[in-house]
Amino acid sequence: MKNSTIRLIVILATLSITGITITQLYWVRRAFDLKEAEFERTVTAALYNVAQQIYDINDTPPPSNNPVKQLSTNYFVVMVNNQLNARLLEFLLQTEFERRNIVVDFEYGIYDCTHEKIVYGNYVPLKSKQKNISNRLPQWSTQGYYFGVQFPNREAHIINQMGIWSFSSIVLLLVIVFFAYTLFVILKQKRLSEIQKDFINNMTHEFKTPISTIAVSAEVLKDPNIVNQPERLMNYTTIIEKENFRLKQQVERVLQMARLDKEDMGLKKESVEISHLIQEAIRNTSVALHEKRGKVREEFNHASIGIEVDKLHITNVLANLLDNAIKYCKGEPEITIKTSSHSKGVIVEVQDNGIGISAENYKRVFQKFYRVPTGNVHDVKGFGLGLSYVKTIIEAHGGTITLKSEVGKGSLFRFFLPV
Repeated sequence: MKNSTIRLIVILATLSITGITITQLYWVRRAFDLKEAEFERTVTAALYNVAQQIYDINDTPPPSNNPVKQLSTNYFVVMVNNQLNARLLEFLLQTEFERRNIVVDFEYGIYDCTHEKIVYGNYVPLKSKQKNISNRLPQWSTQGYYFGVQFPNREAHIINQMGIWSFSSIVLLLVIVFFAYTLFVILKQKRLSEIQKDFINNMTHEFKTPISTIAVSAEVLKDPNIVNQPERLMNYTTIIEKENFRLKQQVERVLQMARLDKEDMGLKKESVEISHLIQEAIRNTSVALHEKRGKVREEFNHASIGIEVDKLHITNVLANLLDNAIKYCKGEPEITIKTSSHSKGVIVEVQDNGIGISAENYKRVFQKFYRVPTGNVHDVKGFGLGLSYVKTIIEAHGGTITLKSEVGKGSLFRFFLPV
């Protein structure tokens, strides 16, 4: 699938989800407002009836205007113009609320004109099973007798009444999560496809050169007269041997990563001196080092550092780091390998004077198939598997690896292996 097609799909899907989400939020808000208005009307009507019953009981005339006032979203006051019994008020409120299906906790208080303060009545749990003691109800600036009713859980009660809207919001949330996951999978597959394409291109490039060189050398060796030119014969034989070894290394590297993917490393640990493994890795890269007139300086800890590791894999780790230090150096490579003992293991540092790595590529260089972008120039050979292999092997031994680098000033790879 083309990048432009994927980009168009992502944009259209994002716009669709965004539009649906905005619409859902709008209607949920509208539904909440309607339920809120309905709740306030029902409560006002219930409190009005309670007030009328109190007027009848106290044999006092009702006021000409509505005695019920809403002071806030969840607080109502009712003028009664006379003293009031708290137990009677609670009974009337509870009876009227249940009759109108207002099944929500409430608390009430009665204003005492004598002491000019709210006398807290009670917290009545209609919905929950336990009482929550709250602060005293706010006082209303009036000189008459009144009682106040507050609904601490009003918002939760209204939301519970919005069954279909809550369900549709949950469904929409699941759709958004599914969309985000699908988008993640699509982009991941796109990236894997690009990595696969780059890998095939790199592999083709890596294999094409030695195969061509071997083919040319083989054609030369077909010449019957070459037996009379032993130096030339030896030269082309050496070329074939060298290119064959190079092909073997590349194939082995790919096979190693395939085995690691299956988590079938089969580490064969044995007790070895870390300095011996470093010297072995240096010998393995001596040809490439000699071709670029490079130097390796060893700074080993004087104390003997023995560790239990897979000799082959750790030697390959060191060889990979040395190989990168040689390949990614424009001049003559100058490599320093240091070892130091640690209370829990050994630390190895490989420092070079190569082209360096920018900070944004620090983490990505350890990803499989990733290679630091160099534009259209392919002057450094490789599949992008080396550092991924290094990190996998180090972590398989229970160790860690870090990188410090600066563009143009070389790189320092430091890894730790536990005893």
